Amino acid sequence: MTDGPALSTTDGPALPTGPRDALTDVPGLRVGHARRTGDGALTGTTVVLAPEGGAVAAVDIRGGGPGTRETDALDPRNLVPRVEAVVLTGGSAFGLDAASGVVGWLEDHGRGFRVGPGPAQVVPVVPAAALFDLGRGGDWRARPDAALGRAAAEAAAATGPGAPVAEGNTGAGTGAVAGGIKGGIGTASTVLPDGTTVAALAAVNAAGSFADPRTGALYGRWFEGRPVSLPPPDVHAAAVRRLAAAREASRARSAATAHPPLNTTLAVVATDAALTRAQARKLAGTAHDGLARAIRPVHLLSDGDTVFALSTATRPLASGASGPSEEALAEPVFGVHAEAAALNGILAAGADTLTRAVVRAALAAETVDGPGGVFPSYRELYGES
Repeated sequence: MTDGPALSTTDGPALPTGPRDALTDVPGLRVGHARRTGDGALTGTTVVLAPEGGAVAAVDIRGGGPGTRETDALDPRNLVPRVEAVVLTGGSAFGLDAASGVVGWLEDHGRGFRVGPGPAQVVPVVPAAALFDLGRGGDWRARPDAALGRAAAEAAAATGPGAPVAEGNTGAGTGAVAGGIKGGIGTASTVLPDGTTVAALAAVNAAGSFADPRTGALYGRWFEGRPVSLPPPDVHAAAVRRLAAAREASRARSAATAHPPLNTTLAVVATDAALTRAQARKLAGTAHDGLARAIRPVHLLSDGDTVFALSTATRPLASGASGPSEEALAEPVFGVHAEAAALNGILAAGADTLTRAVVRAALAAETVDGPGGVFPSYRELYGES
């Protein structure tokens, strides 16, 4: 979009991204996707694999229709201190079977919560959340299973440190749709002044939309700290007509798309800063602000919006030249405020980075035109942005 009024939203210099601008910029994290397409299938699974020994994890669920597994284990009051993997999957409640394949893969590699002295005596605790994409390929019964979850875990394990992360129509984003526009996987990262990395990955599949129906502009663009160009009115008018035609075609082709859809956006926000489980839970909660900036409306009863937070804990909180001194942190009165200030920077970056991940998902998605329906991409409707 080069035409239309450019409106500046800049209120300060943007923070740099990591080398890949991806979740894998947090050292030790790996991402693997597996998908099923064709023969009525349009679905998939994404696995975020932690370093061996696991990561501190938390979750915050805001949508009214969540489909989850093992999320109670992430309550800071409960026993398991770290998890080895998190699963995002299509298939609604049926797709949670994908987590069983990840549990099996972890057990085969001796990874999980140790319950005995032997190396094989582990119970992998794998939190998972599902989005609703049933029927979008044409076959209501095409959904992820344990084999697909294992394939995604194997794909994650096969990547190297800091590997790029595939975006768009892959993994849990394969059958994702947001407001009738094709959704998908997006990822982004931010490096704070003290060197701490905060990153996010989202599978965008919302009852709401990431595009303003009045202008076609991506909501998340307003929070990226740079000028925003609105689509020309004639381009927006053509996009509205195309989207309406796609919706009618979808209703005609598939009973699954003949009624208002169920949805759900899933996300993982991660950092290399050492967080407690309670602090990680706060990060998961404030990251939802990033969804609210990029998707409207959000957190509806027909969404199951879920954000996981991971801390690999390889950097001390408030480390680096820009952080408080060791003396300040040790001071009984000031120390708690210094730690809170350092955490606040991570919380703010988590929300901002998740907003960017949603924008990237919108721009990476590709049009799907199949037996389950027609879901045009944002780029088809509005061009490059």
